[in-house]
Amino acid sequence: MAESDTNMPTSLQKPVGAQIKREERAEAPRNTGPGGTGNKLADSLRDAAMAAFLAAVLGFFLIGIRTDIAPGGLALTTRWVAWIVSILVVFGGRLALSLLVFRADHPVTETLGGKISSLSEATPQLGKWLARALLVFALVLPFFFTTFVPGRDRQFIDLAILILTYIMLGWGLNIVVGLAGLLDLGYVAFYAVGAYSFALLAQFFDLGFWMALPLAGMLAAFWGLILGFPVLRLRGDYLAIVTLAFGEIIRIVLLNWYEFTGGPDGISGIPKPTFFGLELSRGDDGFAAFFGLEYSPIHRFIYLYYIILVLALITNFVTMRLRRLPIGRAWEALREDEIACRSLGINTRNTKLTAFAIGAMFGGFAGSFFATRQGFISPESFTFLESAIILAIVVLGGLGSQIGVVIASVVMIGGIEMLRNLGFLSNVFGSGFDPVQYRMLIFGLAMVFIMVWKPRGLISTREPSVVLKEKKQIGADMVAQGEGH
Repeated sequence: MAESDTNMPTSLQKPVGAQIKREERAEAPRNTGPGGTGNKLADSLRDAAMAAFLAAVLGFFLIGIRTDIAPGGLALTTRWVAWIVSILVVFGGRLALSLLVFRADHPVTETLGGKISSLSEATPQLGKWLARALLVFALVLPFFFTTFVPGRDRQFIDLAILILTYIMLGWGLNIVVGLAGLLDLGYVAFYAVGAYSFALLAQFFDLGFWMALPLAGMLAAFWGLILGFPVLRLRGDYLAIVTLAFGEIIRIVLLNWYEFTGGPDGISGIPKPTFFGLELSRGDDGFAAFFGLEYSPIHRFIYLYYIILVLALITNFVTMRLRRLPIGRAWEALREDEIACRSLGINTRNTKLTAFAIGAMFGGFAGSFFATRQGFISPESFTFLESAIILAIVVLGGLGSQIGVVIASVVMIGGIEMLRNLGFLSNVFGSGFDPVQYRMLIFGLAMVFIMVWKPRGLISTREPSVVLKEKKQIGADMVAQGEGH
């Protein structure tokens, strides 16, 4: 027996020893005496108290004290009830996390972990059915709102249009960050180029939406190529800084080139899209009169909703098709290891340029739609915060995951907008409490929670682009996180 152990390969000996140690640890009785559970409870209470203390210090100026502009200066108001409630919430949440989530030997955690593992195994089929259900719901959503919430259907359809716009932007950025692994912090620049391209083409050349839409996408793709050339040799943080600077350069140019872009005044009077030449407005030559319908302003919102839905579906279809082509596999090879990608004979220059150009093109399409939806654009609509939100949607949804972008967009954009309807919180925290003012604070806390709970995004498994014999899901821990090497 000793001889067989000696001749056994080292690669087989180590796992056996590790397995024995794990079994010994599993069979060892838990320390439930005064020095076991008591110490764990004391540590959890100490940890929760420290978290509550930090919340008290940070929330003292954010929640406890509020300043308003008054005729004689600043008016100071206090909200001690809201401050104390926030401290108690942080203390209770941290204590629950310490006792349940951060203890691997807790029976609740073990049961929950088993359920999560079984759920992750069923993720592929669940994702397919979820995508189909979301598509069917998206097709009938305007009629659902007009039937069940007739008084507020315009508000909810407008919110759905906004969510679909961010879904399209997230899918466009997912090509650059999720598939090619190029960290882009200036994606809002292509969004702005598309919007201003359509507005200027309509202003100087009298082009309609359908004529200017492909031109806006091509111009945005051209600017994607311009950005791609200077950053061919950059990776990771350096690439992020350069793309961030590019987004700010575009915004500053739009802000200061007054003769061409209107500067801070922006561009107004942007035409609305037509339905085969019919405008969705009042009059005998309008859409409603032509089809013998009673005119309603909701018709225009429903039409805009289906336009952005079709554009988003085209973005998803093109992305999924490109992912299965050689260029898509080259993007994923570039994401995993640029040096190995170059050693395989892949032209990394063209691979990066195509990723930037195609992602920018879809951003330009979304920007063109944004311009026609708003009817007015200005540089204030294309700040760095927009790039941060789009990137957060891609990261929180899961890099390279299309359905993850949809879920993250609905949660983030819809959740932030739904804070406007939480008026009942004023009765809890006082009449001066406005939940809309704390939407970015809640947004940041939600991102921290998701990154702690699911550091690889909401959808952490991916289908391989190419399958030899058996299709197996790829865990997100086996995929690079968009660092470009």
